[in-house]
Amino acid sequence: MFIQTESTPNPATLKFLPGQTVLEVGTADFPSAEVAGASPLAQRIFANAGVTGVFLGNDFVTVTKSEEIEWDHIKPSILGAIMEHYQSGQPVLVGGRGDAGHADHSGEDSEIVNQIKELLDTRVRPAVAQDGGDITFHGFDRGIVYLHMQGACAGCPSSTLTLKMGIENLLRHYIPEVTEVRPVAA
Repeated sequence: MFIQTESTPNPATLKFLPGQTVLEVGTADFPSAEVAGASPLAQRIFANAGVTGVFLGNDFVTVTKSEEIEWDHIKPSILGAIMEHYQSGQPVLVGGRGDAGHADHSGEDSEIVNQIKELLDTRVRPAVAQDGGDITFHGFDRGIVYLHMQGACAGCPSSTLTLKMGIENLLRHYIPEVTEVRPVAA
């Protein structure tokens, strides 16, 4: 098994590509070891000192590390953990599939929300996944779109610029009812 790595715009996050499907559907975000119980893969990665987050996508694993540790020191053991997981035959997620992403929304503005989700799914999420992250719809209230940033996007120095200059401009262009885009915490 040959696992490739790619840097992301977030210097604390590295994208690992195992060359096979990680999740068939959706994504899975584990911002801490305490919530990684549903994923034997995430648990193995968190066993490495300095790992602060694991994000699973369709064909990649994004790992976030603490500032105190260098990638040169932790990367080999993460590669080993991923390889060991795939050799073990265990599932990536126990008892389920990844999260499809977007929060449910109903009400008089549901048509607008459907347009927002469609634009996110077709224009934003594929590009963000290339950088090892995901952005999902969290809510819409009085013209403000609330988005949840995961994986490499969470804590990325360029995430504010991506939200304001990229996603906000895109949504405002296609959906006049959108006035602003804001991030939400997990």
